[in-house]
Amino acid sequence: MAAGSTNGSSRTLSVLVANKPGVLTHVSGLFSRRGYNIDSLTVGVTENPDISRMTIVVHGDEQVIEQVTKQLNKLIDIIKVVDISHQESVDRELALIKVSAKAKDRSEIIQIVDIFRAKIVDVSSESLIIEVTGSIDKIDALEELMRPFGIKEMVRTGKVALVRGTKLTQFDK
Repeated sequence: MAAGSTNGSSRTLSVLVANKPGVLTHVSGLFSRRGYNIDSLTVGVTENPDISRMTIVVHGDEQVIEQVTKQLNKLIDIIKVVDISHQESVDRELALIKVSAKAKDRSEIIQIVDIFRAKIVDVSSESLIIEVTGSIDKIDALEELMRPFGIKEMVRTGKVALVRGTKLTQFDK
């Protein structure tokens, strides 16, 4: 097991970086060299096309997160690192789940999808593709309910998050 993965809880780091080639490689390499496994990592351009936001979910205690934050801040293309784990924030994940869907099971699958406020985005004679957004727990729960039908394929985006209210993560010190 990777160092840092057994101690502490899941932590969410919001990292603003220069929107340049190679930055993702440097950040993921830092975690790899330190022996820390990244649970999820999402990257996307912000409202400023020169800046991207990485949302990194990693397991670790205060000491691990402090060490990782210090190391990240040493990288030249890092603008700001904020541990938003204990701040009021909004977070979501997206998943696409391709599930076997025999005629006899379709109505039950559709009912479950409706309960989760998910959507069926593709239908074929043998399967359905479900799109679901929400918390990690919500997606995990839908995944578990789809398993008995037979999950053929699945992809998840990883967490994206923003701090609630008027607070701007990138400018706060």
